Amino acid sequence: MTELHPELRENVRMLGELLGQSIQRQPGQECYELIEEVRAAAKADRRQESGSGQRLVNLLGKLRDDELLPVTRAFNQFLNLANLAEQYHGIRRKRGHQSDLMVESLGEVFSRLKSGGVSPEELHRRVADLRIEYVLTAHPTEVARRTLIMKYDEMSDCLARLDHDDLLPAERDEVVDRLGQLVTEAWHTDEIRHERPTAVDEAKWGFAVIENSLWQALPRFLRSLDLSLSDATGKGLPLDASPIRIASWMGGDRDGNPNVTHEVTRKVFLLGRWMAADLYLRDIQALRAELSMWQASDELRAVTGESREPYRMVLAGLRERLIKTRDWAEASVAGEPADTTDILFANEDFTGPLELCYRSLVDCGLETIANGPLLDTIRRAHTFGLPLIRLDIRQEASRHAGAVAEMVEYLGMGDYLSWSEQERQDFLVRELKGRRPLVPRNWQPSEEVREVLATCEVVAQQTPEALGSYVISMASKPSDVLNVILLLREAGMENPMRVVPLFETLDDLRGAPDSMAALYNVDWYRDYCEGRQEVMIGYSDSSKDAGQMMAAWAQYQAQEQLTEVAGKHGIHLTLFHGRGGTVGRGGGPANRAILSQPPGSVNGSFRITEQGEMIRFKFGLPRLAEQSLTLYTTAVVEATLAPPRGPEPEWREVMDWLTERSLKAYRDVVRDNPDFVPYFRQVTPEQALGKLALGSRPARRKPGGGVESLRAIPWIFAWTQMRLMLPSWLGSDVALAEAFRNDRVPVLREMMQKWPFFKTYVDMLEMVLAKSDLRIASYYEQTLVDDPKLLALGKDLRERLQGCIRHLLELKEQDTLLEQEPVFAHSMRVRNPYTDPLHYLQAELLKRDREGEGKGEVPDMVERALKVTMAGISAGMRNTG
Repeated sequence: MTELHPELRENVRMLGELLGQSIQRQPGQECYELIEEVRAAAKADRRQESGSGQRLVNLLGKLRDDELLPVTRAFNQFLNLANLAEQYHGIRRKRGHQSDLMVESLGEVFSRLKSGGVSPEELHRRVADLRIEYVLTAHPTEVARRTLIMKYDEMSDCLARLDHDDLLPAERDEVVDRLGQLVTEAWHTDEIRHERPTAVDEAKWGFAVIENSLWQALPRFLRSLDLSLSDATGKGLPLDASPIRIASWMGGDRDGNPNVTHEVTRKVFLLGRWMAADLYLRDIQALRAELSMWQASDELRAVTGESREPYRMVLAGLRERLIKTRDWAEASVAGEPADTTDILFANEDFTGPLELCYRSLVDCGLETIANGPLLDTIRRAHTFGLPLIRLDIRQEASRHAGAVAEMVEYLGMGDYLSWSEQERQDFLVRELKGRRPLVPRNWQPSEEVREVLATCEVVAQQTPEALGSYVISMASKPSDVLNVILLLREAGMENPMRVVPLFETLDDLRGAPDSMAALYNVDWYRDYCEGRQEVMIGYSDSSKDAGQMMAAWAQYQAQEQLTEVAGKHGIHLTLFHGRGGTVGRGGGPANRAILSQPPGSVNGSFRITEQGEMIRFKFGLPRLAEQSLTLYTTAVVEATLAPPRGPEPEWREVMDWLTERSLKAYRDVVRDNPDFVPYFRQVTPEQALGKLALGSRPARRKPGGGVESLRAIPWIFAWTQMRLMLPSWLGSDVALAEAFRNDRVPVLREMMQKWPFFKTYVDMLEMVLAKSDLRIASYYEQTLVDDPKLLALGKDLRERLQGCIRHLLELKEQDTLLEQEPVFAHSMRVRNPYTDPLHYLQAELLKRDREGEGKGEVPDMVERALKVTMAGISAGMRNTG
């Protein structure tokens, strides 16, 4: 049995001991003794094969209300510390610690591609033109508070300082003391947010990820990429290359979030510029200290004259303009009059002087100096720009159609919404070709339409570097895209913005290729998009709509067909993957996911959402971010230059056969079983999730309603909390059982062996099945389901989960789950004695919470402890929604 790496185990042990000491120092020794008793019971129960859980349940059932909170907090805090140790160990691996999770280096991948027949010229061209864009979303799955995240970051720094063999005993004691202080601070900090963050708060959190991590990580990563590319091809990265870009939905995603208004979006644009100016100011101050030399090219002298310190002179000018830019942005955010004289607004105003200094140093033979911190700042400037982040706008298609309809009606031109699609297109193209404004003077639109138009005006005032994509949810026809372009033009937009249809449900995905073909057939639009198109694939809603197996196959087929359609029209397609952290939302190891996309669909460009806690797990520390950037880049380069194998005709037929059965089985339960929604509401903490102040978005698109009105994140969050993990396997259970009955297993094994898409799907299914727990799911039902007629459904779902596990093991010819992932399996075993008490307590607390609500009053301790169990289970599962 594989155990944790000795150094990781030692870090987990040390952090656990420090937490224990912090708890012991609290008044009342009985608190610590009670926690230890609960931990011992959880471990003992896990060791038993039969009758397990009873000792722990009996012990927890005797807890008084005032004992609930300290016990839940202790287990939550330990799981956060275990995560921190694992996260740090992920960085340590990069520095020579052998492990099965080591990230393959850029050089190794480039070498393998060359050995496979890729020419150095082709490799250089593809890497130089690479476009990988991470889109930080405000999807509310980050449970940990920002103040605790900062403490955890410093704890990681302490672990790094301890990771040296040459520390003196006194130096080691000093670091351990500081670590102990931080653990104590964390223990005495309320881990639950009580105020829901605003959309602007979320955007500030996104900026903080750049300031604290990506600002350092990105130039280091680009140095590594430059060096590896130079070694492999003889040429490094171009000076202005920006293979990595960072975008955000925080403050721009208004789909179903009434809290994101045009004023919020305006403020976020300005805050980004304020933060960028502040960060660049620090760079410029440091560069002024560095670039003291007097030799300069004629080009630079033409600007500085005979200055003795020409570089410092140029940098002093930039410093003054950055200060003015920061002051202007700060005043504008506050709504005060702001002086725009000499501010830096367009990127070239900033990159131009820096590149002038760079060229001068190179011309004077000072290339070593040019390629120091100055090059890092130039690369930051080309990546982040003066806006810091590219803001996406997301809005639902009907809002744009409604705005155009109201305009058309006011002008007496008819009822736009009753027109055929062709009539709408003809009208929109005619208007877009014309020059007269469409928006009437002195027109008073409805409040909804005024907000849409005001958002377009805010967007139109930005430079191209400030803008990501305008994403249209529920898009299905060309007019949905043309509506947005017309509204932006009416608002004064001069630079064409990427307008991106989002295909989310099963029907949307199936209709996407025809929708895009119709759009490409509009001559005016082909000229507008200049041969480039982005299309967004929604993972979470398709999975909620059709079940995970059918959704994965529909996404794959849609990408294949979208790539083919774009190719026929001479369009370069970028697929924007709206993935979440969980398997039910398209999550899983990023490199495996990228390398299992349809051949040709990753064509040198790739865009992906990063959400909530996954942002922290991938980009929360500079070294982690560097590792994540490397992992994505190697996968995108490899998928571009050595695409994975596509499916054989027989495999397609098998996938169609499997998913036909999985879709029916999934919908028979989720849509057609009248007991399903009541069971879901009673057995999971779904109704209580609204108490967690996770994000600025409401949990439901519409108040009331069934599963269809619930957002995908709380849908998955709820099932993860009680360990049935239903969204990730329901439907697959029946499909696999049918495959065994119909003697299709040999072809499934062939597909696993030879087709990356299917292998990745099966591996992800195995991972999520390993996180399920029938005993815990049963306990939630026993404790919370008070309607006896619902029990048959619960029994059936658990039997189906068991059957799914049995068939998956047989398919993979294994005795236990995760045989090929021993490190992950051991990590789960280590966590179980800490998550188990939280699950049993959560079920009990939900019962007390519901009883309290029935009486009109929930004790504060019960509500607080319930929220902590949600946070702790999220930490234990390593993903939430």
